[in-house]
Amino acid sequence: MVKAVVLLSGGLDSATALAIARQQGYECYALSVSYGQRHGSELAAAKNLAHSLGAAAYKVIEVDLSTFGGSALIDKEREIPTGGVTPGIPSTYVPARNTIMLSLALAWAEVLGSGDIFIGVNAVDYSGYPDCRPEYIEAFETMANLATKTGTEGARMTIHAPLMNLSKAEIIKRGCLLGVDYSMTVSCYQADDAGLACGVCDSCRLRRAGFESANVPDVTRYHAGFRQATAL
Repeated sequence: MVKAVVLLSGGLDSATALAIARQQGYECYALSVSYGQRHGSELAAAKNLAHSLGAAAYKVIEVDLSTFGGSALIDKEREIPTGGVTPGIPSTYVPARNTIMLSLALAWAEVLGSGDIFIGVNAVDYSGYPDCRPEYIEAFETMANLATKTGTEGARMTIHAPLMNLSKAEIIKRGCLLGVDYSMTVSCYQADDAGLACGVCDSCRLRRAGFESANVPDVTRYHAGFRQATAL
């Protein structure tokens, strides 16, 4: 089997990307990055998903971006926005996060003899992050082929972004067909240690709207307070 490195955050999108890579016949090597995010429950979810979705190996690399700050996801002094998705780049954008993660995936891919990296970025139903756009992925792929032994010796490094042009509803439908158990995923920006979602952050809102649009039951595990509020 051809090997591929798959970036796996523990959330809905990256789990679907892993399932797609497996469907396409790749032997998948799942990689998570502990970058100083507010909670560890998404990393716990990623480990379980790697096993559930048949990854050949799973690694976690620590790169503490909270040293720099600059994002509500890694600076606990800043509040997570909960008023709904608004235009512009939100405070949850983490500077250079995808560039760092893709660079680490690129290094592992070279060691494995792989020319394929999967990432679950999306440019349709997303929060406005600049490093989720197709032109960014294309530019990184160009750089990868200039900067690696693999690329300069005649092979090719390819960055796969299979969710790029899909709505959240389309992603969910695709994942359901591939057997992804979305109850195992953690997408919330401020989930607790058990992985229970707040229901009101941008990520929760986009996820919930996706399930509704897909006409698929929302299996997200929410905090009791949010469940009670929505039941009223």
